[in-house]
Amino acid sequence: MPQYKAPLNDMKFIFNDLLGAEQHYKNFAEGEEATPDMIDAILTECARFAEERLSPLNQTGDEQGCELVDGNVKTPEGFKEAYQEYVAGGWQGLSHPIEYGGQGLPVSLGVLKSEIISTANWSWGMYPGLSLGAMNTIYLHGDEQQKALYLTKLTEGTWSGTMCLTEPQCGTDLGQVKTKAVPNDDGSYTISGTKIFISAGDHDFTDNIVHIVLARLPDAPKGTRGISLFIVPKFLPDNDGNVGEFNNVSVGSLEVKMGIKGSATCVMNFDGSKGYLIGPENKGLQCMFTFMNTARIGTGLQGSCAAELSFQGALSYARERLSMRSLSGKKAPDKVADPIIVHPDVRRMLLTQKAFAEGGRALIYYSALKADYLVHGATEEIRENADDDLGFLTPIVKAFLTETGYEAANLGMQVYGGHGYIKEWGMEQIVRDTRISMLYEGTTGIQALDLLGRKILLDKGTAFRRFSKELGQYCKGQSKFVSGKQRKKMKKMLSELTWINRQWSYLTLRVFVNSMRNRDEVGSASVDYLMYSGYIVLAYMWALQAEKAYEKLAEGVSNPEFYESKIRTAEFYFARLLPRTKSHYAAMMAGADTLMSLDEAHFAF
Repeated sequence: MPQYKAPLNDMKFIFNDLLGAEQHYKNFAEGEEATPDMIDAILTECARFAEERLSPLNQTGDEQGCELVDGNVKTPEGFKEAYQEYVAGGWQGLSHPIEYGGQGLPVSLGVLKSEIISTANWSWGMYPGLSLGAMNTIYLHGDEQQKALYLTKLTEGTWSGTMCLTEPQCGTDLGQVKTKAVPNDDGSYTISGTKIFISAGDHDFTDNIVHIVLARLPDAPKGTRGISLFIVPKFLPDNDGNVGEFNNVSVGSLEVKMGIKGSATCVMNFDGSKGYLIGPENKGLQCMFTFMNTARIGTGLQGSCAAELSFQGALSYARERLSMRSLSGKKAPDKVADPIIVHPDVRRMLLTQKAFAEGGRALIYYSALKADYLVHGATEEIRENADDDLGFLTPIVKAFLTETGYEAANLGMQVYGGHGYIKEWGMEQIVRDTRISMLYEGTTGIQALDLLGRKILLDKGTAFRRFSKELGQYCKGQSKFVSGKQRKKMKKMLSELTWINRQWSYLTLRVFVNSMRNRDEVGSASVDYLMYSGYIVLAYMWALQAEKAYEKLAEGVSNPEFYESKIRTAEFYFARLLPRTKSHYAAMMAGADTLMSLDEAHFAF
């Protein structure tokens, strides 16, 4: 398994130099403490924890997995102890309000922390990661009593949280939820039902686990309009907030999975458990979207993290592995063969990994800074615009970055050749761990329908036009990201970006018109549309990085290789990866008939 090393130079370049975090944080009272020195200290210490404590547990966690012992989940060796150190360091409450025990720092800083932890050990990171969604949901929709009790415990990390949506008969189609919630005289509800695929549903890290559960009230409207949201703790708290009696929340079984084996994925049974309504009756799905959008951005992070970890392993191996001679002449004449990094095809794979890892990082950070405005924006208009912008970007972040992250993980395995298939190297584990990212929190197909169907067609393209306008202004030199001094070196890149941005607008209109004639055109075009959009958005991220790199080189820097690498990778992306949009464009233009004309009976063999 590659020993993870946090890419702090790249993280700081993107967050500080490129996106201007220092100036950004001056817009919020919560950002006053987020000085460059504070950010540097957070990154350095989090990197130490991840490299020294979490990375060594990644492969052993996969080998040991979780066990169900006497109805309780036992996590792999070292996981619990690492969590105790994490809690002692105050990491869980980094970006949560001071009044509930947090440090009150901006949301975006929590994303940097999550990236470091998740790349080092995704399975372990699932446990505190699920709690963050529960914390956000309670903060935005809970009453003051719920916040004082549950949010305080979750923020300090002595309790953890989950989200419980999926049931045996339904996944994405939550209108089929059958879990029941019956009102009690004391204002609580009796919750009965079974949930499946519950990440971190049970473990041995914390004293209590707070489940956020979708359930249906008696006589509730059918479908998604009749779902409510409930807080259901594993153990009922007493009046002082201490853990009390067992609340009939039990683990039916542990799922046997392809990957992330150190993360407990549980079947959860609620057998007359006591729950407490959070948010309005029959509005649970709207409240749960707070949790789901948090999780979707975190899932997109998994794709970028997988690309980074696999790239680190592949790069190290490619520098050391000797095989054949370079076609252009010996590069290591004193050795029996040249290192494989000199071969063009190996470089193709490494550069693809690097482009997806660092481009994905830029997109994640770009989105995280918008999330700051969603939470801390000074006016309702600012918050609403940030919400719309994130709504547009979220399916791209979630689906595109996980699809490309999985590709990057497979490329890392390919660089190793036969050794990549052998367990001891750890590269195949990255592939297995990453595969789930394209499934949970909505498959790629579901995210694509959300993007094209809801965020583009139903919203009449409002957020899309705002993003496309931003991209167009950047290409014209009318953007906060433009220095103006090095633009002539970007001429070819900016020309390509300008052209494809215009094609994007034309294509969006074309799909909209086609959908008016045949609704199946939406489903037919959706995945290709999402991937097409993802490649354009990542091209924007790479153009930004290249321009900033040119600027830094012109200023004079002590490590010019880092910035030259940025420029060369951006050129590779535009030459080798952005052209993939052409095949996605052609597929969309082929229309729905190519998918729907075959009679269902003819699928048989």
